[in-house]
Amino acid sequence: MLKIDVHTHILPRDIPDWKDRFGYGGFITLDHYDPCCARMVRDDGKQFRDIQENCWDPVKRIEEMDEYGITVQVLSTVPVMFSYWAKPHDGVNVAKFLNDHIADVVTEFPLRFAGLGTVPLQDTTLAIAEIERCKQIGLSGVQIGTNVNQKNLSEPEFFDFFEACSELGMAVFIHPWEMMGEGDMQKYWLPWLVGMPAEVSRAICSLIFSGTLERLPDMRICFAHGGGSFPATIGRIDHGFDVRPDLCATDNPYGPRKYLSQMYFDSLVHEPAMLDYLIRLVGDDRVMLGTDYPFPLGELEPGKLIESMQYGNGIKQNLFNGAALTWLGLDSSAFAT
Repeated sequence: MLKIDVHTHILPRDIPDWKDRFGYGGFITLDHYDPCCARMVRDDGKQFRDIQENCWDPVKRIEEMDEYGITVQVLSTVPVMFSYWAKPHDGVNVAKFLNDHIADVVTEFPLRFAGLGTVPLQDTTLAIAEIERCKQIGLSGVQIGTNVNQKNLSEPEFFDFFEACSELGMAVFIHPWEMMGEGDMQKYWLPWLVGMPAEVSRAICSLIFSGTLERLPDMRICFAHGGGSFPATIGRIDHGFDVRPDLCATDNPYGPRKYLSQMYFDSLVHEPAMLDYLIRLVGDDRVMLGTDYPFPLGELEPGKLIESMQYGNGIKQNLFNGAALTWLGLDSSAFAT
């Protein structure tokens, strides 16, 4: 069966010294301390994460994909590379570098990879220009963060960008980053365990309550990490909308459940009961394999959770490829040998 993993991250092997080029710091570089390993390091010397060659080498990725029976990976950058805090035109340069790299990998291995770009959302006009360029160089959509310098995605300045994505037919992938409250809960890895799920729910609620999803019903939008805490708390959110419309319904008169059929979610929930619940909540045609490859908080054996479920072939086909193809706007023939 064709298996498409919609949630994977990639970096170029070599990243420019943006600090030297732009004259200020905060950017990520790679320290290749071993042929197969590197450290992601901020240019102030602070280490962010260790990575291995599967984070930059497409051939190694394909070897591991074959090991787990994954046909296609949808590539996107590591969210720390968004650089929304940078000066807008510098952000464009970073985005173009990352997007050209992903497009080159997709062009070299068109049967194994599809690509999502990144854009400088600190300037909507520049972001729209880059999403247009992403389409021209063969990318299928864009990955953006759950907030932009702590601005919610409901802010009016972002609507034109979402409208452009919808009109261009570009898929949108919302990924958590810069988790709220991160500075207050550094111990026990809580930003990743608690903050990340909350961030995704923050983005979903912002797009619902602002009326963005109401105004753009054809936008193909997916939320990472199984929608974070949103699916598990939809009852509370829906109830809050009903009892305090003066607070929740100020920009959109329709409740959250109306939009469940407009949203896609990846399957990265780590729990069989949660996957089953998510599918019952939104439908198997709205959930798709996503693993957060190649990072440890992802699904370490890609596809194992779905395979473990006692679903019929029709449901599994949707989870492994049907929903992903629809979300990406692609046909299975694109990956036929």
